[in-house]
Amino acid sequence: MTKSKSSPDNKKGKPTPKRKVAEAKSKSSILSPATSRSDKKRLKEQTRLRRTEARAAFMRGDENALPYRDKGAARRFVRNYVDSRRSIAEYFLVLIIFVLFLTIIPNPTIQLFAIAIMYSAMLYAAIDGFLLSRRVKRLVIAKFPNESARGVGMYAWLRSTQMRRLRAPAPQVKIGANVN
Repeated sequence: MTKSKSSPDNKKGKPTPKRKVAEAKSKSSILSPATSRSDKKRLKEQTRLRRTEARAAFMRGDENALPYRDKGAARRFVRNYVDSRRSIAEYFLVLIIFVLFLTIIPNPTIQLFAIAIMYSAMLYAAIDGFLLSRRVKRLVIAKFPNESARGVGMYAWLRSTQMRRLRAPAPQVKIGANVN
């Protein structure tokens, strides 16, 4: 026996829904609550505000906002120690750009001089980083005997290679300040 067109099981008594409506009906999730655009916008604004506040706290050096690698009195001491001195490594990127411009000049003497400057700066930065690493480890062990000095040398060297303006968390001491 065939079903008639007026039967409730046949579902032909109304027009076929548009694709957009059918897809929206199938996409609605029972796990997430139905939220309006204004709720989503407000949530997005709150999230952005929280991220901005967390970033500002991180840049200030607030202990609660720092990631694990930057936490602790020893790491704060290392940051301050590195920030209180100048290093050729922090100017290395600027130096490389200068060398790049010098190598464009079609004079072999100037090009050789530029490359010599680059390699000597690289060697000096590596030696300075190695010595800084050893010095910082020694100071941390002496000043913080209960804290681990593992990784502080590399932490100091990597911080010294960043331009002062771009360091995160931002430097808390001026150049030349006594940190010991």
